[in-house]
Amino acid sequence: MRTPAQNAHLALLLEVAGTPKPGNVDRHRDLEDLRFEHFLAGAVGAQAGLELAANGGAVGPAFERSVEGMATQGGGNTQFGALLLLVPLVRATADDLAQPVVEAICEDTTVADATGFYRAFDHVDVFVGEPPADMEPLDVRRGSDAVPALEERGLTLLDVMSRSVPGDDVAREWVYGFERSFTAAERLADADGPLTERAAAVFLTLLADRPDTLVATRSGEAVAREVTERAGELVERDALETDPETVETFADELVERGVNPGTTADITAAGLFIALERGAITV
Repeated sequence: MRTPAQNAHLALLLEVAGTPKPGNVDRHRDLEDLRFEHFLAGAVGAQAGLELAANGGAVGPAFERSVEGMATQGGGNTQFGALLLLVPLVRATADDLAQPVVEAICEDTTVADATGFYRAFDHVDVFVGEPPADMEPLDVRRGSDAVPALEERGLTLLDVMSRSVPGDDVAREWVYGFERSFTAAERLADADGPLTERAAAVFLTLLADRPDTLVATRSGEAVAREVTERAGELVERDALETDPETVETFADELVERGVNPGTTADITAAGLFIALERGAITV
């Protein structure tokens, strides 16, 4: 029987192995400087931090440790957002992997947890948008240099996540009880076929539900809406079953354009973990 940390590790591997996932690295597609093997190595590197969370460790230090390990591969940021979702979910398994428990874990985070989150940015470059002027001292890109301002304001990790909504749908999961992550788990359980195919199918439905915030930040809201509309058309006509080449073409096109719905991939990974841990899907 796998441990929660092992299921989180497996969720990261299944997510990146799913194909086609338009605009993202998968087992058939690499980005210019970020390859499939970087994601595999990142998942392995994150293991110690995930184990820390599973053993009841505080969320902030466990997250920083997982990112530090993830960053030891040569590609840069592979799974920062996914780990920000997985760490509190794994921590919840010490009690019960249910939404109220996960919400309580997020609500109970401290300034020290927020400090761990900021220090994680010392280990890897993460693409984020410009902060509002009044938040410049708390710009996450400053990493540990922002810790004094963080401590002065007494912000917990949930406070930090709340200030990132709207605009960041990983943070939105924290604020809204991991709503889409649990929805993804239900969809994975209801789907048929190998898990890598289910992961790709659920990714597409999530992309059709809501514009990806990483795409909006990098490429603009108009592009994010366009991508969601096109994903919705593909889902509506069940293109993965009836016309898979169209989805493959869409996936290749987004990679060529540099349009990366990475937040949707993060939520897919979280859904995979929930479904694995609950026994709703098996390997």
